[in-house]
Amino acid sequence: MAVSSQAKPSQPISFRPLIIALVIMFVATGILLTINRGMLLFPLWSAIAFPALIITPFAMMGMKIPNNVKALVLVVTILLIIPFLGIEDTFYLELATQIGIFAAMALGLNIVVGFAGLLDLGYIAFFAVGAYLWGVFTSDADIITKINGWQANSAQFYIFLFGGVAMAALFGILLGLPVLRLKGDYLAIVTLGFGEVIRVLVSNLSNVSSDPNIKINITNGAQGLFGIKDPPLPQFFIDLVVSSAKGLGIPVSNGSALAYQYYFYFLVLLLCGIAIIIATRLDNSPIGRAWTAIREDETAAIAMGVPLVRMKLLAFATGASFAGAMGVIYAAKQTFVSPESFSFNQSIFILAIVIVGGMGSIRGVILGAVVVTLLNLQVLKNFSILISSFRSNLDQLPGFLQPIIAGWPVQLDPARYERLVFGLLLALMMIFRPAGILPASRRQHELQAKKETPNVIE
Repeated sequence: MAVSSQAKPSQPISFRPLIIALVIMFVATGILLTINRGMLLFPLWSAIAFPALIITPFAMMGMKIPNNVKALVLVVTILLIIPFLGIEDTFYLELATQIGIFAAMALGLNIVVGFAGLLDLGYIAFFAVGAYLWGVFTSDADIITKINGWQANSAQFYIFLFGGVAMAALFGILLGLPVLRLKGDYLAIVTLGFGEVIRVLVSNLSNVSSDPNIKINITNGAQGLFGIKDPPLPQFFIDLVVSSAKGLGIPVSNGSALAYQYYFYFLVLLLCGIAIIIATRLDNSPIGRAWTAIREDETAAIAMGVPLVRMKLLAFATGASFAGAMGVIYAAKQTFVSPESFSFNQSIFILAIVIVGGMGSIRGVILGAVVVTLLNLQVLKNFSILISSFRSNLDQLPGFLQPIIAGWPVQLDPARYERLVFGLLLALMMIFRPAGILPASRRQHELQAKKETPNVIE
């Protein structure tokens, strides 16, 4: 007997969102190429155009657009448009590099929080481990490695990059061992304490000698490590960057500094790509399904044969390794690290990225890193700069604005209210979009099922 089967009609793809997105990117790029820092409204236009340019390709990931078109737009943006804007104004290149660093770290935290359901409030400690690993062995400070001739040379940067991954993973296991039986609030408290332990430890390792006549300085304490070495750059790369800038008619005063900015941008971009591939493969593997089972119900996971101890330790180690690699890059890029760079607020910052983007969603976490980092490093600060610029040029403002700007109190400077804005952002996300901007499909279905299930009064 022949069975007739009716194929599902394919839904037509609407290109209207694509056209709108491309128009936004084209207009934003044109604005950024037109404005300059001598303009009065430069902070305002910059705070509008650059976020519009860089958010749009990532926002397209949630649109009904062919995947190859999404990939093409994203590649053109990160490999052509942003590097071109970086020659015009290196601030945009620096900002994109910071977004990449935070995105890679958020991907690591997403493995712990989003995949395995283990709340970690001390994640920044692994970032500190990687940063101090490279800093201690290459800093110009009078610490034990320099005094005893144990310093590494710049060419060993890539060895230390892998070392940062391994060292952070080891610290992740050390954190995971005592918290295997904890969950919820208790787990959060212990991980918070671990983060503070690492910060206080590097703050107090300026002298570990019991002999008052002998000083053993390991981390230089609260003064931080300065003069950290950069990785070596081949001369052809420097010449390529300088010649590209001159070919565009842009004078370059320090070709080496500009080349290093491009080097770190592309290095962070490469590591972000590797982090995305690793996270995606893990999410779609038996390990990822084991983490999901642990997140949903540990007792049921054990009954199903999931090795709880091994999977939890693997989650902590894998997530920590991402932060360790970024820590090494951060130390080499900034050439200075101090304990203040690894405070509890930084852990909350990374956690906010995961929550805003969508816990368990790789695309969402990347978009969250873009949104939160831009809000923190550009938008609020640019509005503060704009108000200061208005104060210095009151005669160029309309008459009704002059008394408002002249009497604007310093206490209402937008840059002072970063934490307030983040708090409001998280509260609004939990109320109106608890699954995040680009939620994971599984998480979205779970919340939808809970919403549709009627409450039963026992």
